[in-house]
Amino acid sequence: MLPMAKAKAIPSFDEVLKKLGNDRFDVAQAGEGANRVAGAYRVSKYGAAAEIAAGGKATPTQLLARPGWVLGGEIAQLVDRGYQKFMKTSRLEVPATADMLRSLHKFEAELNEAAGVLTLYNQAMGTTSDEYLYDRVAGRE
Repeated sequence: MLPMAKAKAIPSFDEVLKKLGNDRFDVAQAGEGANRVAGAYRVSKYGAAAEIAAGGKATPTQLLARPGWVLGGEIAQLVDRGYQKFMKTSRLEVPATADMLRSLHKFEAELNEAAGVLTLYNQAMGTTSDEYLYDRVAGRE
C-alpha cells in the first residue's frame, strides 16, 4: 500500500512577506489604490505587481489586486480581445508584448509558490486574462 501524500502547510502572511523579500521581490506598503485595506502590501518583480494583505485562518494571504503589468504606476488588467491581448489601466491601454506576458506569468508563478497557493492546470500552462472580450461588435449579446 502506498503512503498518502502529506498536506502542504500554508504559510502565514508574515512568512509570505519574508519569503517574497528573500526571493528579491520589492515589498512595500500599498498606496491609495489598495482597495483601502489597512496593512496592504504591493509586491513587484519583473515589471509586474500585485497587492496582498493578511487574510483569515483558511487563507492567510489575501489577493487584493490580481497580478498585472505596471503602467504609469498602476497595475494593469490583462484583457483578451480574441485577436490580441492588451494591458489596460483606468487611463491607458497598450498591446501586450510576448516579453510582458512571459514576465507576468513568471511573476504570478513565483508569487503563488511563496504564498502556498494551489496552481491550476490552465494557469500553469500560460498567462490567464482578467477579461475576455472576443466580440468586436459593441452591444451584441
